[in-house]
Amino acid sequence: MEIIDNSFYEFAAILLVTAIVSLLGRFLRQPLVVSFIVVGILVGPFGLDLLESIEQIHLLSELGIAVLLFVVGLKLDLSLVKSIGKVATITGLGQVVFTSVIGYLIGLQLGFEHVTSLYIAIALTFSSTIIIVKLLSDKKEIDSLHGQISIGFLIMQDLVVVLLMITLSAIGTETAEMPVVTISLVFLKGMGLLVFIGLLMRFVLPWLVNKLARTPELLILFALAWALALSAFGDWLGFSKEVGAFLAGISLASTEYREVLSGRMATLRDFLLLFFFLNLGSTLDLSIIGDNILPAIIFSLFVLIGNPLIVLVIMGIMGYRKRTAFLAGLTVAQISEFSLILASLGMSLGHIGEETMGLITLVGLITIGLSTYLIIYSHQIFNVLSPLLLVFEQKIPRDDPEISTSKDDTYDVVLFGLGRYGHNIANALEAHGRKILGVDFDPKVIDQWRADGRKAMYGDADDPDLPSLLPLKNSKVIISTITDYQMNLYLLKYLKNYGYEGRIILTQHSPKRAEALREAGANFVLLPFADAVDNIIEKLNCETGPGN
Repeated sequence: MEIIDNSFYEFAAILLVTAIVSLLGRFLRQPLVVSFIVVGILVGPFGLDLLESIEQIHLLSELGIAVLLFVVGLKLDLSLVKSIGKVATITGLGQVVFTSVIGYLIGLQLGFEHVTSLYIAIALTFSSTIIIVKLLSDKKEIDSLHGQISIGFLIMQDLVVVLLMITLSAIGTETAEMPVVTISLVFLKGMGLLVFIGLLMRFVLPWLVNKLARTPELLILFALAWALALSAFGDWLGFSKEVGAFLAGISLASTEYREVLSGRMATLRDFLLLFFFLNLGSTLDLSIIGDNILPAIIFSLFVLIGNPLIVLVIMGIMGYRKRTAFLAGLTVAQISEFSLILASLGMSLGHIGEETMGLITLVGLITIGLSTYLIIYSHQIFNVLSPLLLVFEQKIPRDDPEISTSKDDTYDVVLFGLGRYGHNIANALEAHGRKILGVDFDPKVIDQWRADGRKAMYGDADDPDLPSLLPLKNSKVIISTITDYQMNLYLLKYLKNYGYEGRIILTQHSPKRAEALREAGANFVLLPFADAVDNIIEKLNCETGPGN
């Protein structure tokens, strides 16, 4: 009973320290991953030395990794993988190859052995899907062109890392006597596992999940049990637990409940991953890390600068403008939690030592910490570096996916924001014979707009180069249905700097901010809520007034 009580007190203290450090990290705008590793160092032998329940922490760590891979598998719907597009595939694989090769050569130049250099290079390759999705969502850029491209090549990275885990598992099961036979056996087992899961996906799982979905709690319980069961089964067959959990996620990814399961599992995933990073941070030997500061800085600079550069080059060749390529490139300027998991797997197989694990972790802390600020302030950084990035943009883009109209075209109205409000405005203007060009940052919205037979182009209102790409010379009015105050100010400023002389109509919810936009130079400001109320009152007066 005393052991249980001590463990309980220990976990309570660790969670309290985690909450405090994470709150501080929140103020510093850092992801939880950084806070969790710092907590591991604080509660480990080089800090407060609170960590005694090593076996329990290790078990929770393994559960966290299994749930993480399960959620990744859930998001990899096979139909989604087919539709990620040419740019995501080429950029994702190109960045993986570039980072792996150059990182390996840097490792050799720094005096590391071949296997160690290879592990370091592979660790530098992958970027954090969790962190990027969170940051893009917070900035409301998840549906933007650069956001969707980023998610596309992050999916490609996730696929590559899982294949590497399968390969490492096979290598880890080699015996000195008959390595070829052993690897062949692992391959056959893998094919058998895939066939088994494929049959379940075709004949059992859809029916079973539909039955379980009648009780949401039971559905979540089954999903967790299924993830851990396949994780254990995969480990028993000679693969890693991570591979089994990933396949469990894929097996449910084509069901209509994938989003519900993914959303419910996300919180559990984040909580359990705390223990992986706690375990990682607590086992770091700070004296060893101290010896690796210079290599860590060199590798970190390579990730922070080299990874975005290769994305800029590839996307520039494919015809994308420098702004889209730059914003997408910044999302790969850090290493992933998968990098640490892969390195941890390599250490358990005896391929690398604690010193290499410490180096990779230090690179993770540096790159994740700094890249977070790069992504948060990406637009401001682009505005500063924009003149230097012209070299990555083709003067005459080949099949540029962002431009679908000529600057010499004539439009009565250029409409920013093609959502419901913009759609209704467009309908009204077209009913009066006006010719309209739509502009939006969401490629899906643009595709729908074009499917309706309308002209549209991709554009972001806070892009300083956008006015120079638009056919503004012959347009009489610009209307923005975007309600973001700062973005409207940017648009107004860029249009004025460009010398646009037509009318500028903006949209705002706040009357005070609407007045501020008018003072800044807007000819008119739409107030959708206030205008709707006025229309309702007018209709009510007509229906309930005298004579009715």
